[in-house]
Amino acid sequence: MGINVSRNADLASNEWLQRFVGRQHIAHDDEAFWNGLLNYNIVMPENSQDQLSLDSRLETLCQSFIGNNLKTGNFGSLITVFLEKTSELLSLSDQESNMHVWQTFNALFIIRTLIKYINETGSEFQLLQHFEAMPSAELLKAAEQQQQQEAAASIAIEATEQAPLAALIVDGAKFETFIDALVNLIVVIPVKEFTYHLHLESVNTLITLLAVHLFAQQQQQPTDKSIVFRTIYKCQHANVLMSALLHFVARMVEVPHTMFGSSSAGSFVFGIAESLLSIFTFRKQQDVLKTSNATGEELSQQFRTHYPLANQSLLLILILTNHCTAQDNAYRTSLFGCADSKDSPKQGSGAVSFQIDFSAVYETLCRIVTIDQATLLLYLLLHRNERFYRFVMQQQDLEQLVIPILQTLYNAPDSNSHHIYMSLIVLLILSEDEGFNKNVHTILLKNISWYTERTISEISLGGILILIVIRTIQYNMLKMRDKYLHTNCLAALANMSGHFRALHPYVAQRLVSLFETLARKHTRLDAQLKEPADSVVFVNVATTPEDMMQDLSVLEEVLRMVLEILNSCLTNQLVYCPNLVYTLLYKRSVFEGFRSHHAFQDVIQNIDMVVGFFSSRLQRVQEQRGELGVNEVLEVISKGASQWSSDRLRKFPDLKFKYVEEDAPEEFFIPYVWTLVCKYGCVHFSSESIKSVTTDIAC
Repeated sequence: MGINVSRNADLASNEWLQRFVGRQHIAHDDEAFWNGLLNYNIVMPENSQDQLSLDSRLETLCQSFIGNNLKTGNFGSLITVFLEKTSELLSLSDQESNMHVWQTFNALFIIRTLIKYINETGSEFQLLQHFEAMPSAELLKAAEQQQQQEAAASIAIEATEQAPLAALIVDGAKFETFIDALVNLIVVIPVKEFTYHLHLESVNTLITLLAVHLFAQQQQQPTDKSIVFRTIYKCQHANVLMSALLHFVARMVEVPHTMFGSSSAGSFVFGIAESLLSIFTFRKQQDVLKTSNATGEELSQQFRTHYPLANQSLLLILILTNHCTAQDNAYRTSLFGCADSKDSPKQGSGAVSFQIDFSAVYETLCRIVTIDQATLLLYLLLHRNERFYRFVMQQQDLEQLVIPILQTLYNAPDSNSHHIYMSLIVLLILSEDEGFNKNVHTILLKNISWYTERTISEISLGGILILIVIRTIQYNMLKMRDKYLHTNCLAALANMSGHFRALHPYVAQRLVSLFETLARKHTRLDAQLKEPADSVVFVNVATTPEDMMQDLSVLEEVLRMVLEILNSCLTNQLVYCPNLVYTLLYKRSVFEGFRSHHAFQDVIQNIDMVVGFFSSRLQRVQEQRGELGVNEVLEVISKGASQWSSDRLRKFPDLKFKYVEEDAPEEFFIPYVWTLVCKYGCVHFSSESIKSVTTDIAC
């Protein structure tokens, strides 16, 4: 590398790197060597192919490092150099720190590269061995003979006496100090153009360390036994670290076009960084994330490309909060206990872990919520942070958050099942609030271009929400057949049903058509089961009578819930939903086969009573005026609704469903989070090593 600025192709033959991984001990105070090693620029890998190329060029050097470092202790020397530079950075001014930032980043990049290699090829214990390894007595003796000064010789002799014991014991002391330094870099140094990549590398290093969870030899070891996890989860800095990471996400600072901006001091270092090599040559767009037409996949790529610090910080938040949930996880407690910086710390219940501008968090999540990891963060905040939930419920522009979630569901075939599931759970959690259920019907939307099922010039947010959830139920019944997914869909509709208002004619049609479609399927399945066993030909060998009985049972649960949703609307909002009454009158025949069915007859009695009341009124008017047009029918319904009393209907309990997280949620969330890290993160791990961890999640 050196001052001439090395390129990737030169790495294998670089003399400084060869000395570092060689058999000679290099003391941490050998300034000439460290200045030579750390004065370099490198094009960072932006994708898995870049990483593979870099890994292949570094393979020989990394193998030499593994073979020699436990004797030379050079990794420990590099760690010490990094710690010294980090400590100095905290006391330097901007102009003084330019060179320090550059070299600190370079040291950290080498450290992270070696950690990644050890993780992928070795074990956690070997990683800690390399952190704590001291030079052997023979190497120190050779170094001593080369020294000319007595003081240097005495330091070497003192280290020699300690070496045999230190080489055998891995106590994690240096590793713990290293973690503290990373946290200090993240939380103390302000994010500026020339410090951006140092923050990014610090976050990436923490992710790489926590990735010990991913690799084969770690699969049988629970994280509470891992020294890496235990050290990071000691949590003295949990509040300030979580605060910094969430701030990085909320601010969404765009990556500088060069690694170290030349505006700060015009120093020699910045001259070469700017002129000889374009570091982090990200695409040229001066971007605002293009959410209107971008798919979730495209938006994920834009987010990673233009806002890597926000992207990586978001992934690190998810890792920290979803591991170690059975124990006291201070990071999790911190995220769930944060409050709005505009509120008094005494507002709300419970202790406040840190304060942050909720408006900035909300606006950022609205922009990126179609990305898996953003949906997951939104879920955690809504489900676990009562203050944030109340804040969201008070927003006047809820469509900015809800519409992107609906787009994710609308594009279900392009999304993974976990993302669909989490998006639905978010809608279910939102629907638990009565204010939300009322407000969505007051927000009018015009010309929703992405909804292509039918051209609708104007519809309420509540109306499009109902349409998308119904579509998701039908997609699930046909394609995914996931009982929990359609249960969550129906629960969200049920929570909203008592507040349905001014339903668009098409929405009313789709609600009744949902019942009609499922009723046909129920009739067919029921008929098949009643046929003699020897006359039934099963299309799919796996479809046994037992499977069909189970499908029939699920169908009956869904049909019952749809009827209860219709009944809830008629009981509470009939006067405000003439289009639904019109559709029920038009489609009254779809309920005929279920009036005598024990599972449905009590609810259908209510629907029949409503249909009978309005049917008789229409008949009287028709006898007077003759055939009525659509508008005239709606006029009759509206007048009749003003005279209708819901007291005539049989009372049912209000439909109120609340999302409850299942037992052992880590079994779902931990593999999901690491899949997102591997797919959307800036750190690319060896896919062969982690295959066993992520195969259960389709991306």
